[in-house]
Amino acid sequence: MKTLLVGLGGALGSIARYHLDGWLQQRYGTVFPYGTFAVNVIGSSLLELVMHVGLRTELVSPTVRIALASGVIGGFTTYSTFNYETIRYAQDGSWPVALANVLATLLGCLVAGLAGVALGRWIFGG
Repeated sequence: MKTLLVGLGGALGSIARYHLDGWLQQRYGTVFPYGTFAVNVIGSSLLELVMHVGLRTELVSPTVRIALASGVIGGFTTYSTFNYETIRYAQDGSWPVALANVLATLLGCLVAGLAGVALGRWIFGG
């Protein structure tokens, strides 16, 4: 049942991301990735809220927390999970791990993205 809830939540989050991104592109254009920035910021905030309330109160059951966090917010943005984990390391006093997570994610994703472009160009030209 949890898997189904995560999947349905992920679909809802993805649809929300798609529509928000489209709306922001229509409103502000494509000079800056406003949609991506917005979903990452909104998702980070929402995940922290859901996890805080879910782990510290009984207002959000574990099943609902998983459906919202991994499903809806995970479908909306995966940056929120990165943000949540980094903040947890920092709050636990593991600043070196938090910093390593930031640097590794930033550099790793940039390098992986460049590698993907290079591979695509090598296979498909351009």
